Amino acid sequence: MDAQLAIARFRRDLTLGTLLKAALALAVLACLLFRGMIGNHLFDAFVLLGIGAIWLTLSYRSIPGSRLAAGSPSLIAAGDFSAAEDHIEQALRSFSLFRTSKLLSLHHLAVLRHAQRRWADAAELSRAVLAQRLGSLRGVGRQSRLILADSLLELGDLRGTHGAILALYQQRLTLAEALSLLSVQLDYESRIHAWDRMTAAMPVKVQLAELMGAAEGGKTQAMLALAAKKMGRNDWSDWLRRRAELLVEPSDLISARPALAELWPPDGRE
Repeated sequence: MDAQLAIARFRRDLTLGTLLKAALALAVLACLLFRGMIGNHLFDAFVLLGIGAIWLTLSYRSIPGSRLAAGSPSLIAAGDFSAAEDHIEQALRSFSLFRTSKLLSLHHLAVLRHAQRRWADAAELSRAVLAQRLGSLRGVGRQSRLILADSLLELGDLRGTHGAILALYQQRLTLAEALSLLSVQLDYESRIHAWDRMTAAMPVKVQLAELMGAAEGGKTQAMLALAAKKMGRNDWSDWLRRRAELLVEPSDLISARPALAELWPPDGRE
C-alpha cells in the first residue's frame, strides 16, 4: 500500500468516525433536551433505543479491523512481511468507529516499511502518526519517533535525526526503547564525528550493547570501537573490535557502515 494513500485513507476515516460519533451524540442530546415536546414519551424512548442500536452495530463492525491491527506486529516480527501487509491493508480499508485501531494500523505500516528498509515511507508514516493526538498511546509515539530518527538517519537527514533524538530524551523510555535510541544515537554521532561523545560513559554503553540482539549489539560495539580508536584509546578499540567480530562478520558490518572498514583494513594492518 502506498504511504500517501494510506495516510489519506487514515485521515478520511478519522474524519468520518468523528462525524458519526458527533451526529449520534447530538441526536441523544436532542432527545434529552426536547423530551416530551411532541407529547409522546414512548417515541423518545424508541429514538434513544434506535441510537443505541446504531452505536452497537457500528462498534461491532469495528471489531474485525481492531483484530487485524492487533495481529500485525507478530507477523512483522516473524518476518512474514507479505501477510503483515495484507493484514494492515485490510485494517486500514475496514470501517472502524474508533481512532485507536486506525492509529495502530498506520503505525504498524510504518514499522513494516522500516523493517523493509523503505526509509522514506517509514519516515512519512511516522510523521503522520506523530501529528495525531495520541493520548494513551504514548508508547506508539515513542516507537514512531525512534522509527523516524532511524529512517531520517538512513536518508542522510542529520538535522531531522538530531531533532527526533532530542525529543526522545524528554520522554521516559522502556529498556528496549533505550537500546534502540543508543544504537541510533551512536550511528548519528559517528556521522558527525562526535567521537568524544561516543566514548563518554563507555562501560555503561558496552553493558547496554550486551543486552541487544547479535546484529545490533555487534554494530554498536563496532561503532564504539571506532570511536575509541579515533580518541587514541586502542585498548578499548581492540577489545570492542574482537567482541564485535564474535557477533557479526566484519564484512557485513563494513557493508552496512563503510566507515567501520578502518577497524579491519584490507592489508591487515591496524
